[in-house]
Amino acid sequence: MTEQRLYRSRDDYFLGGVCAGLAQFFGLDASLIRLLAVILFLTGTIGFWVYLILWVIIPLEP
Repeated sequence: MTEQRLYRSRDDYFLGGVCAGLAQFFGLDASLIRLLAVILFLTGTIGFWVYLILWVIIPLEP
């Protein structure tokens, strides 16, 4: 069994690769994660800060 790790994507990225990395990790389409991120940004929740924190703590794909 291989260990699945969370990385920011180098191949499918828009802004930092966070959404694409999360999509790869959870086996979802990156567009869905990006749409959720945009909704969180626009609704005034802490989505912006969560994205920035994830951008800092999730390593770039080797």
